[in-house]
Amino acid sequence: MTYFSEAERPIGLQLFGSEPELLVRAARKAEKLGADLIDLNLGCPTPRIVRNGEGGALLLQPRLCSKIFKAVVRAVSCPVTAKLRAGWDENRINAVEIAGRAEDAGIKALTVHGRTVTQGFAGRADWEIIARVREAVGIPLFGNGDIASAEDAAAMFNRCGCDGIAIGRAALGNPWIFQQVRERLEGREVGAPPTLPERLAVFQRHLELSCNFRGEQGALVEMRQQAGRYLRGFPGAARIRKSIMGATSVKNLQVLIRRLLNCGNIK
Repeated sequence: MTYFSEAERPIGLQLFGSEPELLVRAARKAEKLGADLIDLNLGCPTPRIVRNGEGGALLLQPRLCSKIFKAVVRAVSCPVTAKLRAGWDENRINAVEIAGRAEDAGIKALTVHGRTVTQGFAGRADWEIIARVREAVGIPLFGNGDIASAEDAAAMFNRCGCDGIAIGRAALGNPWIFQQVRERLEGREVGAPPTLPERLAVFQRHLELSCNFRGEQGALVEMRQQAGRYLRGFPGAARIRKSIMGATSVKNLQVLIRRLLNCGNIK
């Protein structure tokens, strides 16, 4: 999980945990591995994480958050950042408080997801809480939640006054979103959505990279999962996705994609 290439810098390695001493050890190891920054996870809503008092569950313990922030900041020479959610639930919205504690402890930047921990990824993200955090702290702030298009990105900047944005699920099967956001923010015309052949060509490249990283069996499992995301919204996508899901080997999948790209009747 700590693998990266030099081409990906700057690299931030994210840590989750609830014990300051353990996080200090982990942060020092991450820095030795070459991390350009350490990011602390105070936002994960996964049940197995929060049951251990980690991830988003830390928002229920503001004093512990301060102890963790201070300990990790003192332990490493690289910048330390943090990601958090609006709060634990709608009755315990405390992102502004936690953000203030983070700034006081020397945290260099924050990412705020506009949902609560109990929301998971359901409902809509509350961008107002991001704007309130922006007003409360002076360190760089990244907004996160419901950025699915270039227009969404521009709207978050305008509404929240954040310094940057974080895009997660919207990039799955859609790496073009970053180019589209850049075009919109630079005042250029946003390019047309990629065609199905373009999507299949990038899917093919993704498969090659995944084979290099995960091995053929791991890549086959991953790319079966990715197929639906790459093909979302296209006529005939269900048929193509079914063919991909039926592939029994990477070679079989590569032949299928080449056949689709060469057939000339997909748009």
